[in-house]
Amino acid sequence: MNAVEVKKKPSLKKILLVVLAVIVVLMAAAAAVIYGVWHNEIGSVASIEMLRDRNDEHLDGAVYSMHVKGDFYLDDFVEQGGVSNDNELIQFITGNITRGVVDLQISAPEIGCSSFTAATQEGDRLFARNYDFSKTNTMLVFTEQNEGRHASISTVDLQFLGIDVDRNLEGMMNRIICLAAPYAPLDGINDAGVSCGIYMSYQGGEETIPTSQDTDKPDFTSTTLLRLILDYADSVEEAVEIASAYDLHDSANTSYHYMVADSTGKSAILEWTNGTDLTDNDGTQRTLKVIYNDQDSDIGEREAASDYQVVTNFVLQPGYYDDSPAEEKKGADRYDRLYEELQKTDAVVADEQAAMDILQIVGRRSWNNDDNNGCTVHSAVYNLTDRTMLWVSNENYDDPTAVFRFSLAE
Repeated sequence: MNAVEVKKKPSLKKILLVVLAVIVVLMAAAAAVIYGVWHNEIGSVASIEMLRDRNDEHLDGAVYSMHVKGDFYLDDFVEQGGVSNDNELIQFITGNITRGVVDLQISAPEIGCSSFTAATQEGDRLFARNYDFSKTNTMLVFTEQNEGRHASISTVDLQFLGIDVDRNLEGMMNRIICLAAPYAPLDGINDAGVSCGIYMSYQGGEETIPTSQDTDKPDFTSTTLLRLILDYADSVEEAVEIASAYDLHDSANTSYHYMVADSTGKSAILEWTNGTDLTDNDGTQRTLKVIYNDQDSDIGEREAASDYQVVTNFVLQPGYYDDSPAEEKKGADRYDRLYEELQKTDAVVADEQAAMDILQIVGRRSWNNDDNNGCTVHSAVYNLTDRTMLWVSNENYDDPTAVFRFSLAE
């Protein structure tokens, strides 16, 4: 009689090792899939860095930077015809960038700002900007050069993305929300030497009426138009062409105008108006008006005598306020003060620091505010010739830890 062969059962240890190996393989496969889909987003989130901590006593929010990897789907955004409101923008971002992982909100509270163009004694062209608001966290956003698109540096108020103004950027979900930051720039510069900024314009008389054009052109919102200019414009003229090609839809029931400048010394203020301040109460009827720095003789004697431009928070179109009280021109006091300072040298300053010193004069912590904005959140001087940026956080002009310099030059 042959001996019966008895098969040994696998030991529990071997079973556990096999199960563990299967789990590791599955996890590696899942990680590979996640990385394949999200590798740019993962790299962008991983790059987020705090540059300066908050100081609540001085109304200072924290300052962060993020280096955006990839093209953040802007070409797809343009191809679909943009969006006509913030909700549609949120749908695009959550569908393409955050993949529906987090809820997102985008808003644009009432802000007050000041800007001017100037030249250095060496002939470099400058674009200077104060962003006035209240305490908030800020992010400097660096985007890469892609085919047909420029690299850029821009500034984003994280409050617009729903980030808590009274706390630092905490948790992975808030960091994922920051992936929407490229679609919410307030000002910036690209590697072609083009800068652009956005400013409240308070149009419509007693109640601010947003621009909401209604033609057969594709649609864009306020900050996404600025993003298009930074990514696609080689010059002021190309920026104007971009603005002319779309219907503008202002965000959050407010109205805006823009200033754009390039390294040739050309600049322009872009405004959407219809009639006067008293009659401009239908945002669908507004049309784009462009004021170039060498074509503004009909605005005023100061403007006619200069090649530089100043913008704050009122419309510069001739006759717009003819039937309105003087107080309707928001920021006129800052506008006059900047012109007074620039006229001393015909807007030729020693260097970027000298331009920053002029911005400091109208910083909101020391200025007699004509609105509800209690501080200047950031001050930026963009050198359009060298493609560099001098940036100061929260009016800490004399604190080296609050002063940053960056370059797009190769």
